[in-house]
Amino acid sequence: MPETQEPASLNERDPMFEREKEKYERPIVSREYILSYLEGAGRPLTMEDIIAELEVAEDDQEALRRRLRAMERDGQLVRNRRGAYGIVEAMELVRGTVSAHPDGFGFLIPEEGGKDLFLSPREMRKVFHGDTILGRAVGEDRRGRIEGAVVRILERALKHIVGRYYAENGVHYVVPEDRRIPQEFAVVEGGGLTPVHGQIVTLEITQYPDGRNMPQGRVVEILGEHMAPGMEVEIAVRNYGLPHQWSEEVLAEIKHFSETVPETMKAGRRDLRDLPLVTIDGADAKDFDDAVYAEAIENGFRLIVAIADVATYVCPDSALDKEAVTRGNSVYFPRRVIPMLPEILSNGLCSLNPHVDRLCMFCEMEMDAAGEVQRFRFDRGIMRSQRRFTYDEVAALLAGDEELRAQDAAMVPHLEALHRLYESFAKARERRGTIEFDSQESRIIYNDQLRIEKIVAVTRNVAHRIIEECMLAANVCAAQFFRIHELPMLYRVHPEPTSDKLEDLRRFLGELGVPVHLPAHPRSADLAKIIEDTRERSDSSLVQTVILRSLSQAYYTVDTGMHFGLAFPAYTHFTSPIRRYPDLVVHRGIQALLDAAGAEPKWFPKKALQELGQHCSMTERRADEASREAVNWLKCEFMMDKVGETYTGIITGVTGFGLFVALREIYVEGLIHISTLGEDYFHFDAQHYRIIGDRSKETFQLGDEIEIKVMSVNLDERKMDFERVLPEGQGGGAMSRRSRRGKKD
Repeated sequence: MPETQEPASLNERDPMFEREKEKYERPIVSREYILSYLEGAGRPLTMEDIIAELEVAEDDQEALRRRLRAMERDGQLVRNRRGAYGIVEAMELVRGTVSAHPDGFGFLIPEEGGKDLFLSPREMRKVFHGDTILGRAVGEDRRGRIEGAVVRILERALKHIVGRYYAENGVHYVVPEDRRIPQEFAVVEGGGLTPVHGQIVTLEITQYPDGRNMPQGRVVEILGEHMAPGMEVEIAVRNYGLPHQWSEEVLAEIKHFSETVPETMKAGRRDLRDLPLVTIDGADAKDFDDAVYAEAIENGFRLIVAIADVATYVCPDSALDKEAVTRGNSVYFPRRVIPMLPEILSNGLCSLNPHVDRLCMFCEMEMDAAGEVQRFRFDRGIMRSQRRFTYDEVAALLAGDEELRAQDAAMVPHLEALHRLYESFAKARERRGTIEFDSQESRIIYNDQLRIEKIVAVTRNVAHRIIEECMLAANVCAAQFFRIHELPMLYRVHPEPTSDKLEDLRRFLGELGVPVHLPAHPRSADLAKIIEDTRERSDSSLVQTVILRSLSQAYYTVDTGMHFGLAFPAYTHFTSPIRRYPDLVVHRGIQALLDAAGAEPKWFPKKALQELGQHCSMTERRADEASREAVNWLKCEFMMDKVGETYTGIITGVTGFGLFVALREIYVEGLIHISTLGEDYFHFDAQHYRIIGDRSKETFQLGDEIEIKVMSVNLDERKMDFERVLPEGQGGGAMSRRSRRGKKD
């Protein structure tokens, strides 16, 4: 008779038993084993079931209970209504992030990709924008969207909110300034501050919404009056959670920095101080990342791009470095910058200010006459900027301004060499097929009271283009450097358009009568040719807008991929380590390879770099959104006394509810509601980016010019409403397609 085999003990069954044994005096069942066991069980199990099935001793049951609750908190498990634990995937739950819309609804964006779940205003009363939750699909709405329900909130995104304080009839509450948070907050005592009705305050959240009860918070900061100068930035900084204060640890570290480079730090570096390196930046720039020098050599040019050596001062894992990681990048607002690094570095010791010694990393390149890099090298250097030029000064000097040329006679040959090199770069850019749009940027001019005086167009001149091409060349060389040495690095990747967007683009251009053949995987040159071929057409701006909207978003990743828009097979960011953390990582990578001298460099694991790339992509988007909100506030403030005035604008957006119009003279944007377009029933043609009148066949399309009147400005919502100025003989309002269906026969 065969021997009966004893069942395996827990320590034999749990593959992570030894790890748990190292961590705990009495080892706990590992998370991996719990997940594996529940998967094998094929059904949710209660705490009692799990204890019995795994034969957990009585003394270990409380530890198991805590572990199960931690796994539930982390979104690995979920409890059903009878208290049984199940695997998230098996229960068809979706883990993701809440994306809220100002109109009250929202979406659950799945972490693992796939279709978003629509969250109704009712569901959104339980959550805030940015919360990590578990959700479940519960059906489809009338528009065919997959509706979701909030099952469990795993992590709250917000600990504080900023809003306007109200005290009415003994009731104290705060209305958030972030339009993505529709709930009002009841104010509770405990903050020790007494704001005045109407002031902007910061609340520390003490109770979150649950769908039935309103959230609560205590006042922990009084920012000031709603219309105070600079308030738009204070609000944006807090709405988007931008780190803006230096910790005590950071302040302690930067005390050791002096205003000048210590002599001991100059040793072992290539001395570039005799070269006429110059910085060329905007007139209001304060931090100077880059300096350039070019000279003609046999059959081409020699170019040196010197970049501030931030990596020597910001050591990995220091308090300063951790804060720089958290910030990810500097954030630029009108009149204010939230820097990635403290000013003693960003505007001082790292900034390539004129006539002072500075540490740098430099890329030395040799180009042929066609603007193609033949050789390059990276090294550490010590430099001294010979001149701080502005873009306008260099452009005027190159255009022949006699006074400037006399003033900077010694620099003229070097600037002219840069210009000739740029002309070679421009030809190389044309050969590559880089996509170039006729975009228009604006700049806000303030008066002495810090109010907007005017909004003006910013014109890019030849000096902007010279610096841009020099920086592109150095960035491409950095990417090649890492590929040659096979060192994992953060690359700047811009994917080609998706197949769906390409198909929409082909269809749209075909209906415009634009002769086009776009392959399944087009090159940037294919789109650049379309832009160039249609540049003289009256609808060229429409063509460019549609092409721009077909492009994907660029991001940071360790996977080497092309930069579609710039037409480079590999690209990274090397040139701005004062204001972008990925550039600082690139500098550390170059220095690691230089120090290794052919041996295996000490470097970060690929997974850690990938996570860092995702984080920096997020901080970049966060900065853009925060800056845009502040600018929109300022533009609304500027337009408040212009209600009733008429302007000419260009249609920049077409939706089912109306037209977005950018005004030509003052560079602001507002909405014309579909109901004010004219005496007709209008409907939205999404495929062709237009709105059409049923009877009149009058068409409003992306890129069209239109006369408008400013009807209202809502500073709280950062919105402007326009109304179309009707031609002579027309009057009254319009009805949308939806209102027509609702009208009785």
